[in-house]
Amino acid sequence: MFKTIIVMLFAITAGTIGDILLTKGMREIGDLSAMNLRAIMDAALRALTSPKLMLGTTMLAVFFFLWLAVLSWEDLSVALPMQALNYVLVAVLAKYMLHEQVSPLRWAGIILVCIGVMLITSSSNTDEQQNKAVVKTSHADSKIGG
Repeated sequence: MFKTIIVMLFAITAGTIGDILLTKGMREIGDLSAMNLRAIMDAALRALTSPKLMLGTTMLAVFFFLWLAVLSWEDLSVALPMQALNYVLVAVLAKYMLHEQVSPLRWAGIILVCIGVMLITSSSNTDEQQNKAVVKTSHADSKIGG
């Protein structure tokens, strides 16, 4: 479980930084919904050469490969809720890097999500301990019977 937590923290950090960079880059390019087709094509060309968008995309790729690694060894029912911890990092970085307002109600929701993640993670540890006890018991039973 420790390995999962460490890799997920790196993955969440990479993904969140990627999202922040993509947001900053697209805000520099402008609101696509207010553009005509020609302006959208120009914006797409600028997006392809924007250092913030390229680095943001790279960070999201790092997230993706770390996520694949976690999925190779952890139950999805444990790993996926751990991803919700990115809400905390997104809120903090959005507040300080993007100068967004984060209301007290949103902070309360983030705290509830964190509590839920802790409950799920701790239940995974309990499940692992129970599974080990079952394996030991069945192994001991097979020695007695065999």
